[in-house]
Amino acid sequence: MTRLHELHQDHGQSPWLDNLKRGWLTSGELARWIERGVRGVTSNPTIFAKAIAAGDDYDDQFGDLASGGASVEASYWEMVKRDIEDALALLRPVYDASGGEDGYVSVEVDPGLARDPEGTYAAARELWGAIDEPNMYVKIPGTAEGLEAVRRSIAEGRSINVTLLFGIERYGEVIDAYLDGLEALVAAGGDPTTVSSVASFFVSRVDTLVDRRLTELGTDAALALRGRAAVANARLAYGLFVERFAGGRWDALAAQGARVQRPLWASTSMKDESRPDTLYVDELIGPGTVNTMPDATLEAFEEHGTLARTVDTDLDDARQVVAELAEVGIDLEEVAATLEDEGVASFSKSFDELLDSLSTKAEALKR
Repeated sequence: MTRLHELHQDHGQSPWLDNLKRGWLTSGELARWIERGVRGVTSNPTIFAKAIAAGDDYDDQFGDLASGGASVEASYWEMVKRDIEDALALLRPVYDASGGEDGYVSVEVDPGLARDPEGTYAAARELWGAIDEPNMYVKIPGTAEGLEAVRRSIAEGRSINVTLLFGIERYGEVIDAYLDGLEALVAAGGDPTTVSSVASFFVSRVDTLVDRRLTELGTDAALALRGRAAVANARLAYGLFVERFAGGRWDALAAQGARVQRPLWASTSMKDESRPDTLYVDELIGPGTVNTMPDATLEAFEEHGTLARTVDTDLDDARQVVAELAEVGIDLEEVAATLEDEGVASFSKSFDELLDSLSTKAEALKR
């Protein structure tokens, strides 16, 4: 049994892999990760951009698609579709054995639609039409505009990974959208037991931005808070999760078999080399959660991660950190809004750059 197996069996947290590329599918690397305890996979436009741009794993399929007259964007989605379908097949035994708790593969809609609620909803439906598997999550950005697409999708019995979450206030709105969707599904005679969802709360980016601002402030009080914002923020999100998935409204849905929307800790690799490389895993372990990690972080946690329940052991300290940040002028909700804008722009840029790269490759194939 690996440390990843223990993380799930003893502490209720599901370790997922935040990476997907064809070479891992064809070489058996993803299958080996699953044997070691990985219980799901997440992807995003940046991950696919790196995978497709590196090496020649996709060249044969892209060449066939391009020579057949497919557009660059259509070719991209066909390549993604093959990878997602292959990963779904590998993880289906996990999905079945866990009763639908794990075994999911996440694929994101075009990030350029993050501010377009109708476009996001239509893109999600198109993905389900192309890949109709029960263990696929469609990733919808948790922007204000994306919340209605989340609600409508859940109301139709679809499973959603709500992504790009940074702040407690928006997280509460995401929970509302999930509950609203479940209630609409039940009211229409649907089966809530078929629906699953995670809320992807990004961690390391919070420290990256907050620490930069604290360093700029330069006071003793500000400098003492460096490296503490992200974990405190995520722990308070977990506290909200526990609070909201209890009581009358939730109990009525749970009685009909509805599942909680689990918090998923994303962006959990350590960017600061002076700090422990497994910090954003070690400090956020607790039941009913997911942590999706890049392969390097998974390797590090397997080797020297700490197995202990930590996510809710000191919520008072988390509240104190947020209060002290406010005292020095750091508003975490403003930080969250900034990071959301940056995240949308970053993923959109990766997607556009990937299509440009494929266009260049398509032109070369014509020569």
